[in-house]
Amino acid sequence: MLILRPHDIRPSDITDEALFWNRRQFLGAAAGALAAAAVSPVPFGSRLPAPGSGDDELTPYEDVTTYNNFYEFGLDKTDPSRNAHTLRTRPWTVSIEGEVHKPQTIAIDDIVRRYAAAERVYRLRCVEGWSMVIPWLGFELHRLLADAEPTSHARFVAFTTLHDPVQMPGQKSGVLDWPYVEGLRLDEALHPLTILATGLYGKPLPNQNGAPLRLVVPWKYGFKSIKSIVRIRLTREQPPTTWNVAAANEYGFYSNVNPDVDHPRWSQKRERRIGELLRRPTLPFNGYGEQVAQLYTGMDLRRHY
Repeated sequence: MLILRPHDIRPSDITDEALFWNRRQFLGAAAGALAAAAVSPVPFGSRLPAPGSGDDELTPYEDVTTYNNFYEFGLDKTDPSRNAHTLRTRPWTVSIEGEVHKPQTIAIDDIVRRYAAAERVYRLRCVEGWSMVIPWLGFELHRLLADAEPTSHARFVAFTTLHDPVQMPGQKSGVLDWPYVEGLRLDEALHPLTILATGLYGKPLPNQNGAPLRLVVPWKYGFKSIKSIVRIRLTREQPPTTWNVAAANEYGFYSNVNPDVDHPRWSQKRERRIGELLRRPTLPFNGYGEQVAQLYTGMDLRRHY
């Protein structure tokens, strides 16, 4: 399989802007969200600049699939790879609901078929204390949202993980308020670097990595990239997110990678790349600032952490 890096993607490989914005309701929804946020999206017909991971060595498949945070299968980072075999990813459906003109429930195999032509490999850095460079297989979230046709009232996108303590035994504990939920502002969700992943390293997504469908938002800390999604809901109000509910003073709604905002119990100025002994400087927005910083123009990123 050909691995495409962002700077290898031609403009012709990205959805034509006119085709993407031709739905009046979707334009209204996006315009409303952007007006509220006072930002502008990356033009969908433009070339994506290299985000800084293009020359980084890929993290070995073994490390990507055995060193995970997925509390539904245990608190230790090696627990998910040992315990996630209990998750049944077929049959599986994802509902798209809320502020949309076309609410729908789609089987995962139909999602894969529907967006097969848009699927590509995204070589992206991901960070949550440690960092990895992963070749995700997936498609841009905005494609699925466009098909649901958000209303002009949509401002945020909320995501929910499967809640089934039999399949996910970690949900029997009270360590978090289940099911796991996350959210993005609509303009963040529309960004072409926000993807829904169905695989990695050219293989179907392993259970411990969030099968059969997970979010990947590479400029945010890893807990924002919610796994095993069963519901996507567009909302007028900012939705609750699991770690913000659990510890609002430690985990904000935005959770952009920011070396200048420390966690209350540790510094976030440096990160450890899997396979490296020494820590390296943490990059603002995880090195994707050129692509996404304009989403936060005028915002105090210390207050909106």
